[in-house]
Amino acid sequence: MELFQASGLTCLLIPTAFFVTFVLLLLRASGRRGRRLPPGNLGLPVIGETLQLIAAYKTENPEPFIDDRVRRFGAVFATHVFGEPTVFSADPETNRFILQNEGKLFECSYPRSLCNLLGKHSLLLMKGSLHKRMHSLTMSFGNSSIIRDHLLVDIDRLIRLNLESWSDRVLLMEEAKKITFELTLKQLMSFDPCDWTESLRKEYVLVIEGFFSVPLPIFSTTYRRAIKARTKVAEALSLVVRQRRKQCEAGARKKDMLGALLDGGGGSGFSDEQIVDFLVALLVAGYETTSTIMTLAVKFLTETPRALAQLKEEHDKIRAGKYPCEGLDWNDYKSMPFTQCVINETLRVANIIGGVFRRAMTDVNVKGYTIPKGWKVFASFRAVHLDQDHFKEARTFNPWRWQSNSGSTTPGNIFTPFGGGPRLCPGYELARVEISVFLHHLVTRFSWEPAEEDKLVFFPTTRTQKRYPIYVRRHDASGQCI
Repeated sequence: MELFQASGLTCLLIPTAFFVTFVLLLLRASGRRGRRLPPGNLGLPVIGETLQLIAAYKTENPEPFIDDRVRRFGAVFATHVFGEPTVFSADPETNRFILQNEGKLFECSYPRSLCNLLGKHSLLLMKGSLHKRMHSLTMSFGNSSIIRDHLLVDIDRLIRLNLESWSDRVLLMEEAKKITFELTLKQLMSFDPCDWTESLRKEYVLVIEGFFSVPLPIFSTTYRRAIKARTKVAEALSLVVRQRRKQCEAGARKKDMLGALLDGGGGSGFSDEQIVDFLVALLVAGYETTSTIMTLAVKFLTETPRALAQLKEEHDKIRAGKYPCEGLDWNDYKSMPFTQCVINETLRVANIIGGVFRRAMTDVNVKGYTIPKGWKVFASFRAVHLDQDHFKEARTFNPWRWQSNSGSTTPGNIFTPFGGGPRLCPGYELARVEISVFLHHLVTRFSWEPAEEDKLVFFPTTRTQKRYPIYVRRHDASGQCI
């Protein structure tokens, strides 16, 4: 009897499924007739082309998903991924249009799983006047004068302190992350490295892993572990915030980011929860992205000996005019033109921030097409940076393309490693300084060679857990290996 009941239920479900699919396809078709949507393929109902996107990003080269569709449909195309219709843009003009119209035609839109890990008050997820206020505050702590007068000395000191512990075999990615985490904690809350900061960093590692897992606690132990780690991080930071608030009330103030947040950032005060979420997001930003660029810069230089030799020559010249243990100053930083070429090219090829998601707040006309209200848009920086029309031999690491005498000009909407518009990364100058100082001490104090093959690091978007091990040899003050 149960068998017959099951068969009857199956007979009922099959035609129902076909009917629902037919209705969805019909609605999709009628919507297209009413508006000139960007060309593309929305794929299967509900699933869309999500599986194709995921499959592409599991390869060594995650570009086929965009490359194939650009060839078929053009630089602006429609698809359906992660449960929502989405317009992808590989066009620099369209990307600029999206970035510049933040809060007018488009608004920030990220998955709920990201909100769970970062917190609803993180800078990435803020909107409107609060975002403008927080973004301005963050920019004020990362501008050139603040870095020159206050931050550079600590950046130089902490990087040298970390490199002192290196010997023989080094897991470069892990060491770079340790450096950037300690630098960020110092800049945000005035903490020097200690047992507490290292304990906090270990919890952060678990939080970061949650960004690249299935965001379902029931099915993913990684995501479940990340949520628990995020709770521990928030509790630890909440304790710091409460202690610092009491100190401020007693008249003891520090000139760091936390101090500015406790003062209200020039406006009405922030709650402890808002401050904690803000700090969590800034720690993630400083920890993950800058350390990856450091690691990949070393990898690309190792694979391009001529570039490494020229970089070393530039930094040896700076070091020759200084005492052995003397730190770098702002003039030294401004005397690193080829270093900036290396950083630019690493940013362009690696694309740590591959693009940004936004949501259309109203029907938007772009390139003769209509992006319907509520649709997601994805401005792909990676697709532009790796486009042969914009950069010759675009997938080859060539830092000389950035030299001023090369005749190469790059409009602002072509090279956007730090985004743009109202959400331009507020720490872009600080990141450049940290990477420059790191490369200076690395090339003037060490020689190295890769410990093993590590191809997938070339595209960090594949989220490989490779750590890029290298064998290092320390130099003495004269530059000789010891």
